[in-house]
Amino acid sequence: MHMIVASHSSWNWKRKVIIDVGIVATIALLMWFIICSFRGKLLIPQVKFWFRTDKYDKNIEAFLKDHEALQQKRFRFSEIKKMTNSFKDKLGQGGFGVVYKGKLNDCPVAVKILSRSKGNGEEFINEVASITRTSHVNVVTLLGFCFEGGEKALIYEFMSNGSLDKFIYDKGSETNVYLSWDNLHQIAKGIACGLEYLHKGCTTRILHFDIKPHNILLDDNFCPKISDFGLAKLCLRKESIISMSDARGTMGYAAPELWNRNFGGVSYKSDVYSYGMMLLEMVGGRKNINPDASRTSELYFPHWVYSRLELGSDLRPDGIMDTEEDEIARRMIIVGLWCIQTFPNDRPTMSKVIEMLEVSMNSLKIPPKPLLSSPIRSVPESPKS
Repeated sequence: MHMIVASHSSWNWKRKVIIDVGIVATIALLMWFIICSFRGKLLIPQVKFWFRTDKYDKNIEAFLKDHEALQQKRFRFSEIKKMTNSFKDKLGQGGFGVVYKGKLNDCPVAVKILSRSKGNGEEFINEVASITRTSHVNVVTLLGFCFEGGEKALIYEFMSNGSLDKFIYDKGSETNVYLSWDNLHQIAKGIACGLEYLHKGCTTRILHFDIKPHNILLDDNFCPKISDFGLAKLCLRKESIISMSDARGTMGYAAPELWNRNFGGVSYKSDVYSYGMMLLEMVGGRKNINPDASRTSELYFPHWVYSRLELGSDLRPDGIMDTEEDEIARRMIIVGLWCIQTFPNDRPTMSKVIEMLEVSMNSLKIPPKPLLSSPIRSVPESPKS
């Protein structure tokens, strides 16, 4: 009986020790999680993220090793930090990262720090691989890059007038500079020349897939430069149709075939569509879709402007234009409408676009109305006053 009691007492003691150790271990584990959480480094996401980025980082290093002859200089992240004065002057933020103003050899530069939590490094490889193959007045210049410990950065020439979008949508707010119709026409031609170069002037054809006002930068003289090649795809010049496993681009600018192959194959004509939509926005001074429009006919700008063009009405009722300005606006709209034709084969090449932007108005024909001329809207149209 005594042995049973002693054995029972010993078991209780062992159980108490096990429970105490378990409680202490649980508390320690909880405290560790709290500390890690506070520092933004939870264990499970951190482990998963480490394995994921480790794989992608190896892919990037392999790419850089295969392209050791790259003309761009590779910088250490400490140099990037010094270049940007510890990221003091933020210029803007996009889908893949943040852009800061910096100095390289006493010259201003724009430094894009790519987000570590987005993408798989493809945007970094796309930027470096694409721009390395380019040298054109209408394509932004890449001066160098950084890839160190998972940190990714791209150093570009600095464009003092920023992106085109602020001159289209925010006139008089962020900037006091007003772009004349001649300015807009020259910018349109410059972008077209840049795209023509990407499509047929490089040894490897470059499809941008994200042409929009935000990705067009302007220098001191308002010369436009195509930027942001994070979604770009390289292909052989002889390839007319390319295979893609994913849709890419920005809603409102992405061609129909990018989200539904029934409209046709994906090709350089997809960039032509995006360019055309941007051209219409440059003329309209607004986004191509206006959800606050009071009438369905005003909701989608291409639909609205096509009707105005057919009727010979004012294209910009909010502003007064002389004869020369009106001709520039009509020319840009006709070219834009040709570019956004629903089916790729109906769209012009960028070479043809440049020609259309320069010929006389008598040589331009109004294109067929695009099939996707107006998105469906559930709200009934307001009666005209």
